[in-house]
Amino acid sequence: MAGNTNSPRQSVAARTLAVIGAFDDTHRFLTLTEIAERAGLPVPTAHRLVREIVAWHGLVRRPDGAYVIGRRLWDVGLLAPIQTGLREAASPFMQDLYAATLATVHIAVREDTQVLYLERMSGRASVPVVSRVGSRLPLYCTGVGKVLLAHAPDDVVRRVLTDLRPQTPHTIVAPGTLTRQLSQIRQHGYATTTEEMTLGACSIAVPVRVGDDVVAALGIVVPTLGRNRATLVAAAQVAAAGVGRTLSQGRVG
Repeated sequence: MAGNTNSPRQSVAARTLAVIGAFDDTHRFLTLTEIAERAGLPVPTAHRLVREIVAWHGLVRRPDGAYVIGRRLWDVGLLAPIQTGLREAASPFMQDLYAATLATVHIAVREDTQVLYLERMSGRASVPVVSRVGSRLPLYCTGVGKVLLAHAPDDVVRRVLTDLRPQTPHTIVAPGTLTRQLSQIRQHGYATTTEEMTLGACSIAVPVRVGDDVVAALGIVVPTLGRNRATLVAAAQVAAAGVGRTLSQGRVG
């Protein structure tokens, strides 16, 4: 539950935000009753607020009666500096990387203990890819996530290591093994996964740096790594260096 925020002193803005905050990665479709429950609001209050947000195009009511996030909120979210700057900087290099590999390419940042996907270009190969623009996945079993985790603060790493859950039979859930892998990622400059998030999908990811800081991760999803591993790593590193250079020179925004 999103939390009980209903209070006589609660402002209209707080109640409106509670309605929007009722939605998350695991609650993308909610009925009016579910929204009210997760927002901690009486159903009549939730109904009035939802109606106003729908009129503003912040929510959309589906034919089955459930509500989903609307385009207006998505457009506003894309104005966040971390998204606009990175997306603009990454776009041409992601296009070059896609043209060279014909694989799914994405760029992501760390959001606490999850990886947030900012942009994705879908490859031609039939590979199951669960990431979507705006979606969040675990750090420890995705290529871009492992890169970001390898360069995350110690407290973030500790929290992740205490909550390793298998997504597939190949997910690494042994803290010691993952810790050694993170050290290798820092040493070699790239991460790989083999069916750890989704069966039938492998990935390579590299850091995007601005100075000494890792600000994002650039990843490629393919059916298998095989003999193309070195080529994919090199291509991704060239693209990531271009993104970092563009960000450093302030040629976006």
